Amino acid sequence: MNSGFVYIMTNPYKEVLYIGVTNNLYRRVLEHRSKTIEGFTNKYNCTIIVYYEFYEKITDAIRREKQLKNWKREWKLQLIKEKNPELQDLWEEIKNGY
Repeated sequence: MNSGFVYIMTNPYKEVLYIGVTNNLYRRVLEHRSKTIEGFTNKYNCTIIVYYEFYEKITDAIRREKQLKNWKREWKLQLIKEKNPELQDLWEEIKNGY
């Protein structure tokens, strides 16, 4: 079974949070950063990854994505800040293999 990631992107002003799921975090974040795919993240300039979780099964990642999308913004920010208090861009970490 395929593994997967849930991730959260934001824009430079930290105004917007986007939650997604993928089986290839490097590729997907690169797509967001290069704005090659039309949609929400391109429209709102969500190019900064601030959070991610790994799951052995993609179905678990999808389940978690749905759960997080139903959370209040404050809860999402608290989750992010537990691992990334300054909401730093984690791109370099991802490029170097998580």
